[in-house]
Amino acid sequence: MVKTVRAILFALLLLAPSLGAAEEPYLYRATLVQAAPGELLDLIDLYKESFTPPAPGGNEAPLWMRHSQGDRWDLLLLFPMGSWADYNRPDRIARRRKSPLASEASQARLSADVARQEDVFVYGPPLAQVRAAADRAGFFHVEMFEALPGRLADLRREREMENAYSQRLKRPQNLIFVRDAGAAWDLFTIGCYRDLKHYAESADIAPADQDAAARAAGFASASDIGPYLRRFLALHHDTLAVAVR
Repeated sequence: MVKTVRAILFALLLLAPSLGAAEEPYLYRATLVQAAPGELLDLIDLYKESFTPPAPGGNEAPLWMRHSQGDRWDLLLLFPMGSWADYNRPDRIARRRKSPLASEASQARLSADVARQEDVFVYGPPLAQVRAAADRAGFFHVEMFEALPGRLADLRREREMENAYSQRLKRPQNLIFVRDAGAAWDLFTIGCYRDLKHYAESADIAPADQDAAARAAGFASASDIGPYLRRFLALHHDTLAVAVR
């Protein structure tokens, strides 16, 4: 009897959607690329050649940005997938195999231009929402997290609390992406801003207004946001990035 119950529970776990899939139905592939020394501009040119219309492989062109300061990667590319089933339709696979980036020459250039790459598949906001935020932006704040065991849901909730805080202060809210497979990052967020000045404008908000917004969002105060976040983290990387045009 006990074995039967365990088998049923195990089967239900396999069928259950991930945290990201349950709450954010759109699937993306985030690719973090570090260029080989001296090859970054050639790598950017290669991607630009490959991402011009028509979209690569019959898929949506990626959203991408270039590292300004922070983490070790040079480029972050966010490829829209939709869902695993849709992305792996035979017609889409066939088109990807014929895309410019899949050619032997492009693959040879990639091999020479890329020193390090990692991919993480994530569920995030609908593509239209992501594109609308990114298309208006020239500057980005990317935060990537590995959660402590059992604390991913708490981390996700904290990110939503920070969005509520930003909304009350009429500041841009972060796009939240939750891991489904791939690299170790459990969750990352992208804040989209017009430029560096727009990003830094939060420093001009009165402390009393910041504290009121923080309390309304569920924090003890504005100064408590950072310590509260760190309760749930095993690893946290920050990056500032600019749009690639």
